[in-house]
Amino acid sequence: MTDDIAAGTPASDTSPPADGYVGDPAVRAEWDNRYADRERLWSGRPNGALVAEVAAAGLTPGRVLDVGCGEGADAVWLAGEGWDVTALEVSGVALERAAGHARDAGVDIHWVHATLTEAALAAGSFDLVSAQYPALQRTPDASAERALLSAVAVGGVLLLVHHAGMESQQVDESGFDPADYVWPSMVMALLDDDWVVEVDEQRPRVAPDGGAGAHHTDDVVLRARRLR
Repeated sequence: MTDDIAAGTPASDTSPPADGYVGDPAVRAEWDNRYADRERLWSGRPNGALVAEVAAAGLTPGRVLDVGCGEGADAVWLAGEGWDVTALEVSGVALERAAGHARDAGVDIHWVHATLTEAALAAGSFDLVSAQYPALQRTPDASAERALLSAVAVGGVLLLVHHAGMESQQVDESGFDPADYVWPSMVMALLDDDWVVEVDEQRPRVAPDGGAGAHHTDDVVLRARRLR
């Protein structure tokens, strides 16, 4: 990862960024509240699809962007595997926890406190962009989808994993509307001849025990490599 991140200089491994959040304050507040409601929201272990796909693709550790890093399990695992990790998250509460886990594991991670579309990451900076079950807001100009693709270096890989079936759900009593969010099919629709799709499938989820979202049983996995 290069150091030119428009959202600010990445923080050291020992602490999350100072309060320089870049993005919609309402989005930050929503996710801060979710994390504050529980001592630990997720399982604390890396997502199974990430571990499986890194192995299946034979990826050599390089620069990786962890989109929506949460409490840091994926970022810490990737750093332990030798990756140069930049971890992006909207929740300051989650970043505090993630930084603590990184300290405990003795790994270096660059933290970015921002939404993906506002972080203004340098184009083509990452050998792997990992987005595991991201809550990316849908916009008419497909800004989140384009930000994911833009971040991938030539020869690099985009790995996008989501819960199967959510895209077609009806609006529920909590107000969740799938039309508000980005799904793998929307990213797939933007891939052109500069990309080759290596995986596009639904499969049983390899889920860590415990944590929110453990009830989901199947994943949609999109893995695409940028050719030029």
